[in-house]
Amino acid sequence: MVTAVSTLNQLAYGKEAVITHLLPESSPFRRKLLAMGITPGCKVSLVRVAPFGDPLEIKIRGFFLCLRRKEAATIAIKEIAE
Repeated sequence: MVTAVSTLNQLAYGKEAVITHLLPESSPFRRKLLAMGITPGCKVSLVRVAPFGDPLEIKIRGFFLCLRRKEAATIAIKEIAE
């Protein structure tokens, strides 16, 4: 069941979500995000946060990826309720 819409930087530790779209603020690094497999419809989960809160480690498509909080704030998600 999919619930609230928010951005990836707001996802709680250990929760899963589905990427809905990339926000217009992502335009400077949109190609980089798409090349890393961050596309609408993918499941993503927050695995770890660095000690000072940046970067975030996420799991997507079976691999782990680190993103700056600024980049994660441009990725719209829908959280998956358990």
